[in-house]
Amino acid sequence: MTAQLIVSVSGIRDTTRNAAIEFGAEMDRRGVPMSLLVAPRLKGRYRLVDDPATQAWLRGRRARGDAIVLHGYDQAATKPRRAEFATLPRHEARLRLTAADRVMEQVELRTRLFAAPRWDASAGAIEALPEVGFRLALGLTSMLDLERNVAQKARVYGIGEGFRAEPWWCRALVMGAARTARRGGVLRLAISAAQLDRSGPRQAILDAVDLALLHGAVGDVYRWESFTAARAA
Repeated sequence: MTAQLIVSVSGIRDTTRNAAIEFGAEMDRRGVPMSLLVAPRLKGRYRLVDDPATQAWLRGRRARGDAIVLHGYDQAATKPRRAEFATLPRHEARLRLTAADRVMEQVELRTRLFAAPRWDASAGAIEALPEVGFRLALGLTSMLDLERNVAQKARVYGIGEGFRAEPWWCRALVMGAARTARRGGVLRLAISAAQLDRSGPRQAILDAVDLALLHGAVGDVYRWESFTAARAA
């Protein structure tokens, strides 16, 4: 069975864009598309609407086959030491999702895919997603089709943004990725753009990608297919 390789990058903004661009070039050379996890607001008063260069790059990558995934609204913790959507009730989650969706539409990056910060979404957030029009919810260990209410099991191997980045973890990630690829499963690799500026984490992700490709994995992106498209396939 052929393994499916999905590589995602999060935390893309003005200060990390160049690292993401360089990493994208590495993925292009390998024929592996990327899934780009984007939040309208980030720490340090960053606003995507005020960053036309990052907007243009993201739109260009999507036109080449990459996927855009909404990655929260402002990623601010709603409770101490908990990620933005980890504990939200349905109503509050819907308000944040609606605000984020409007911004993404404004910058021409609207998407029906959602991955909560740190891959942690409450039951209320999951309930709110289809009400705002989202079709796929990406969690730490599964990918939930919200239209069909069907979850596909596959864990994330990540560096940064909730995951460790120490050398021992990078080595473990590479070995775990190789095992998943050999078994023909869905291999989900994730790295924060801030970690791409560090040689160790960046090389670990590249090594994991190369090993997966060596074992016959095929690069893909997060996607949701309508019932019509699924039947046609």
